[in-house]
Parts: sequence; C-alpha cells; structure tokens
Amino acid sequence: MGMKNMQVSSVTNFGRSGLSDWLIQRVSAVILLLYIVCHSAIILSTPEMSYAQWRDLFAGTTMRIFSLLTLLALCAHAWIGMWTVATDYLTRRMMGSKATLVRLVFLVGCIAVLAIYFIWGVIILWSV
Repeated sequence: MGMKNMQVSSVTNFGRSGLSDWLIQRVSAVILLLYIVCHSAIILSTPEMSYAQWRDLFAGTTMRIFSLLTLLALCAHAWIGMWTVATDYLTRRMMGSKATLVRLVFLVGCIAVLAIYFIWGVIILWSV
C-alpha cells in the first residue's frame, strides 16, 4: 500500500540499480567470451605464431580497441561481482559491528586493484 515504488540503491554499486548491474554483468560476460573465442581461434589457427606476429596483431587499432573494451568489461564485471559479495557477505549479521568498516576497506581495496590493473593494461596496450 504505502511502499509502491521503493528502490534501494547504494553509492558503491556500478549501475545504480539491480537491473542495470545485471545487464552490465551479462553484456560484459559476452564481451569477455568473444575475446576468449577470438584469441582461441587465432592461437589454434596459427600455432607457430612468433613474437613479432603476436606484437603486430596487438599493434593494430582494431585489436587495441577490442582489448581495451574487454579490459573495461573485465573491470566492470569484477567490480559488480565483488560489490555483490561485499554486500551479501560482509554484513552486520555475519560479521558484527565492524562489518561496515570491513566492507569499506574491502571495496576500496577492490577499487585500487581494478584501477591499477586497468591503468597497467592501458599502458601495455598502447605501448606496443
């Protein structure tokens, strides 16, 4: 009766709603799968690929953009997964009065690791 359009959101979730987080998670999983299939096909079709050929493959703009998109998808996918783990399991009921602090430290650590991986990945992709 009184709680018709109640929506719960958090500052730390990625898409600001469960539906958008779900959609981001699924789309990012498809991007990751396509990247794995693409690389598997390349590796299987050219088993004797040299370092120079591999470097030339990643020097192309198309592969760099595909790799950057995949890196973004990986970071979004990991963030949503870790945020879900934190909000589901690092709760007051499970951990007591320190749960909020533990969850905050955990999420800040996840952000730091993902930021480092993303920056490192961009440096690797664009320095070839």
